[in-house]
Amino acid sequence: MKNEAKLYRDVKNLIQLIKIFCDNKHKSLPKNQWNPKKNYLKNKSSLILCQECSDLLDYSIKQRENCPLDPKPICKKCEIHCYSSNYRLRIKEVMRYSSIYLLTHGRVDLIFYLLI
Repeated sequence: MKNEAKLYRDVKNLIQLIKIFCDNKHKSLPKNQWNPKKNYLKNKSSLILCQECSDLLDYSIKQRENCPLDPKPICKKCEIHCYSSNYRLRIKEVMRYSSIYLLTHGRVDLIFYLLI
């Protein structure tokens, strides 16, 4: 049960980071409603993302759900790098951009989560 709560929290944070990135960096790209395989969204609200960010989010969730390590370490300190190189570069870009955005917009709580 504890692992399920951590998985949900990790996915919720991934959603927030990718949404920030997509909203700010992919303004001109066409966007559609993201449809998760599991209900990770509160109150069945919708999430609007471009196709590139939807793909990255789906891939990231799949990798997080299938992480063989327990307890799961922070990805950058993990010995098993489960992301393919293309997705790894993309998620690093998203995390870098979104963490700076969060710092400048007063969301230190999420930054604290990312660093620990």
